[in-house]
Amino acid sequence: MDTTVREKHIPGEAGIWVFVLGDMFIFGLFFVTFAYYRGLDIELFRQSQLKLNQNWGALNTVLLLTSSWFVVVGMSAIRQGYRSMAGKCLSLAWLCGLGFSIVKFFEYGEKINDGITLETNDFFMYYYIFTGIHFLHLIIGMGVLAYMILRLRGNKVLSGDLALFESGATYWHMVDLLWIILFSILYLIK
Repeated sequence: MDTTVREKHIPGEAGIWVFVLGDMFIFGLFFVTFAYYRGLDIELFRQSQLKLNQNWGALNTVLLLTSSWFVVVGMSAIRQGYRSMAGKCLSLAWLCGLGFSIVKFFEYGEKINDGITLETNDFFMYYYIFTGIHFLHLIIGMGVLAYMILRLRGNKVLSGDLALFESGATYWHMVDLLWIILFSILYLIK
């Protein structure tokens, strides 16, 4: 158990927080827009929502929550100097991201096979745009995790590198948080 006293700080570099807050603001605008148009035609949105597979959405939520847990454990291992354990945890987080991608591939395929596209109606336009933008964030996050994993395999991680790892973890947690909100508004809120 690590008993050293650490100075409290905001994890990561300041730039990542500017990015995260800006990105969350943009997604906040997306969510307000979605709520507005949902209010204009609640029945269309409800009927369209019934065509989503909640099992796919729930599985993806579990995958991302699990991946965030692996990132937390990995960051703890980095702070304690356990590079091998940190690398394994971050690799498991990356695999959860890959699992999310595979599930999303099947989910999109299911919709497309049913003839549901961006042009079907407003609900599905938002569904594809929001989940597509989120998916792009996830792919970038997987790249960040891969970089962190490779960095752990390289030379000794220096104390100055901690902010880099914290920034990557912060980005990954943002991806997770965005999905939780998307899952709620797209799949759950009736």
